[in-house]
Amino acid sequence: MTINQLQDEVIEDFAIFDDWFDKYSRIIELGNELPAFPEQKKLPENLIEGCQSKVWIDARLDENGLVVFSGDSDAVIVKGILALLLHVVSNHTPQEIIETDLYFINEIGLKEHLSPTRSNGLLAMVKQLKFYAIAFQSQVGK
Repeated sequence: MTINQLQDEVIEDFAIFDDWFDKYSRIIELGNELPAFPEQKKLPENLIEGCQSKVWIDARLDENGLVVFSGDSDAVIVKGILALLLHVVSNHTPQEIIETDLYFINEIGLKEHLSPTRSNGLLAMVKQLKFYAIAFQSQVGK
């Protein structure tokens, strides 16, 4: 699936909920489904600056030239937000990730329902995902 198809899938998933209590429950559920993140990857270089909670993101370029992300957080809501982001952008080319507009964040109302510190953390996570993609794009371009 393309990044936009995955975003549309997330929007559809969240459209069934009428209130934010249910949406937060779904976000927490997604965080609980995030694959285990190895303790040995919880390194300072994988820690995202700008997040009030601890958030780690790691990335690798697979043999097909796709960026595969993994991550974790010590806060349940943030872990769920991270799970959403990773679901949408992981397993795509660096160029696709660089060029994408993550519109699902606004479409599901996430940004407007986060505290200012969580909103800053969300932006920091998105920025880090893009930085990884840019770094991998320079490797692929060689």
